[in-house]
Amino acid sequence: MNNIRLAQDLVIKSDLSDILEDILRGQRIRINECMRLVKSIDVVKLGAIANLLRQRLFGNTASFINNIILNYTNVCVTYCKFCAFYRPPGHNDTYTLSKEDVLKRVLTSAQTLGTTQVLFQGGHNPNLGLEYYEGIFDAIRKSSKLAIHGLSPSEIDMIAKIERSSTKEVLARLKESGLDSLPGAGAEILDDDVKSYISPLKIKSSEWLRIMEEAHELGLKSSATMMYGTIESEEQQARHIIKIAELQEKTNGFMAFIPWSFEPNATDLQSEGMIRYPSGGLNLVKMIAVSRIAYFGLIDHLQSSWLTNGIGMAQLALYYGADDFGGTLIGEEVVSATGARSTELTSNKIINAIKQIGYEPVERDNFYNILKTY
Repeated sequence: MNNIRLAQDLVIKSDLSDILEDILRGQRIRINECMRLVKSIDVVKLGAIANLLRQRLFGNTASFINNIILNYTNVCVTYCKFCAFYRPPGHNDTYTLSKEDVLKRVLTSAQTLGTTQVLFQGGHNPNLGLEYYEGIFDAIRKSSKLAIHGLSPSEIDMIAKIERSSTKEVLARLKESGLDSLPGAGAEILDDDVKSYISPLKIKSSEWLRIMEEAHELGLKSSATMMYGTIESEEQQARHIIKIAELQEKTNGFMAFIPWSFEPNATDLQSEGMIRYPSGGLNLVKMIAVSRIAYFGLIDHLQSSWLTNGIGMAQLALYYGADDFGGTLIGEEVVSATGARSTELTSNKIINAIKQIGYEPVERDNFYNILKTY
């Protein structure tokens, strides 16, 4: 109650006081209110409120997961303008990991680093059918206790097209073979005007939402993401947030939300002159704060997005409403393809980063259950 009274004191002179007071009373925001949050320049006030909401849920703790990321193939036929990772079929630099390669990396990581999750994502490879994924997931399940957090809705759609099957059947078979949950990639901004420019060959917004809903109906939890900082407007950012909220109200299947900024280096969007620079740290903490306020009581976990913004900004994001530092991400290749920064981060570095700002680090599993307190 003290936190609530303090939050009310903080917003009393803010032009957002009506929205924030509604949130504190447990009401959901809709598109007009979300647009006001996104367009607000009162970032410090937003952060103060968001941090109080985070403290109400998680106290002084900040979580992370010890995982390995496997970008299993860079072969892709969607040619997204924001991606520096993909290679078209037949390119000299293409690769696809075999089941044996995947299993070796996964088991080595589990045995030497104590990883508990494998994040399995890659390009839209037209040469990989459902059996490829089933074989890998089944092998991981039978040889380890690692959770498999893998395959975005757009990858699921690609597999379904190859198999001439429904996405729901593909999801059901993947779950049977060992898939535990889905990452939120492929959403970018859930607006088809944006998608038609930055990723015209990828699934449309309604299809991403439909596949996520199918996954939730099958008992597959997922995360949701927003890649901001390309050509989208503030209104389109707000509509993305609301679309995620509306699906969560229906299914309660999203475990976490991850806003992350577009990194333009070595991408078509940069070479075309559309985007020259990343959107920067101020936009990161603003998006974190807006997300905490918009999803309070709806999606509990919010990642600090260190991968594209660096450790220092991820630390700051924990003061603006984030509760989860993300993962160790050993072996990441997608963001590192931009050359923006090193994407290797061990659990010890995360633990130290959390302690440096006075928070208590806790290690979680794939479903945000606490495994260990440091």
